[in-house]
Amino acid sequence: MRWLILGALLGLLLLYPSLLAIVLAAAVAILSKPLLVAFGLGLAARPYMPRIARWTR
Repeated sequence: MRWLILGALLGLLLLYPSLLAIVLAAAVAILSKPLLVAFGLGLAARPYMPRIARWTR
């Protein structure tokens, strides 16, 4: 599924070269905000983190 989405994105970028500028502008806008970068890294790291035992035991 991931490869299908990547292929579709690359196909769109080949068909519409101006779309690359829009995608890059959106990426720069998101990466310039530290809160959004931290949130994205937290979402990316979440599946790899072990389950933490409850603190109330």
